[in-house]
Amino acid sequence: MGGAHPTRPFIALNRRPVVTVSRREFIAAPIVAGAVAATGSTLAAEAKSKQPDFRYCLNTSTIRGQNLGIVKEVELAARAGYDGIEPWIRELEAYVKDGGNLKDLGKRIADHGLRVESAIGFANWIVDDDAKRAEGLEVAKRDMDMLKTIGGTHIAAPPVGAHRGSPKLDLFKVAERYRALLEVGDQTGVIPQAEVWGFSDNLSRLGETMFAVIEAGHKDACILPDVYHIYKGGSDFAGMAAIAGSKIHCFHVNDYPADPPRDTISDKDRVYPGDGVAPLNDIFQMIAANGFAGVLSLELFNPGYWEQDAEQVVTTGLAKTKEAVAKAFS
Repeated sequence: MGGAHPTRPFIALNRRPVVTVSRREFIAAPIVAGAVAATGSTLAAEAKSKQPDFRYCLNTSTIRGQNLGIVKEVELAARAGYDGIEPWIRELEAYVKDGGNLKDLGKRIADHGLRVESAIGFANWIVDDDAKRAEGLEVAKRDMDMLKTIGGTHIAAPPVGAHRGSPKLDLFKVAERYRALLEVGDQTGVIPQAEVWGFSDNLSRLGETMFAVIEAGHKDACILPDVYHIYKGGSDFAGMAAIAGSKIHCFHVNDYPADPPRDTISDKDRVYPGDGVAPLNDIFQMIAANGFAGVLSLELFNPGYWEQDAEQVVTTGLAKTKEAVAKAFS
């Protein structure tokens, strides 16, 4: 470098504080970085050698086509051996409409030894229209209140209303809107999870969704990843290695076939974990290495499974999910 004196310190121009680094220290930095990388590799290897204690959850979409209702779904999930259940808000609404009491439902779920790990709602929290967004936050509060009544603490927050035919939203605005939703969660005691939707015009990629999580600037901000959606949206699964396990409560698990291709594949093509080509070994190893201690929720929309006996589907789904996890750490 022209004009540089051999003993002159190298100055790292960070914002603050200004750090001076000698040339010897600068030259040694790659060695230190290599040691850190080696340590990371060691941690990953250690994570692989020990199977983590994940929890397992049934997302009720997996047996939606059987039209059983939430009470029967709870019974099946418990009998199959799941740790929790992830209902859809529309099911809770139907239960109440038919005369059910949410507190009674919450007791039934707890009596069956299940947790309400998450739930699926569709509030328009992200949209540009101020009036629609305000209404969406009211819907979100109502959904959260219902969920809290049955013992739930987390709810999915997909980019509903900005997912098809929507302009690309400014990610800083998305982060502001996600924070507003998180503040509704502060009032209700339920945490909204920013969900990756691979087919969406917005928040279809891991990076976009994590941008909103980070820039929301809220302690409870977190991401809800999904194996199928990560693939559909075009993100590389290697990006999961950059996400702290503490920022994931619920991970939607499934698999997908090699055909149809990414551009035409859809939710109905999801299959049991291990029956497709998703790099599940890598995914499970990465999230375990990053400290994930949450729940794997089986979320499928396969019409072929909906034609089968529901108990067979939930039992097979849990067995295959556990087999996929065991394989990753064998």
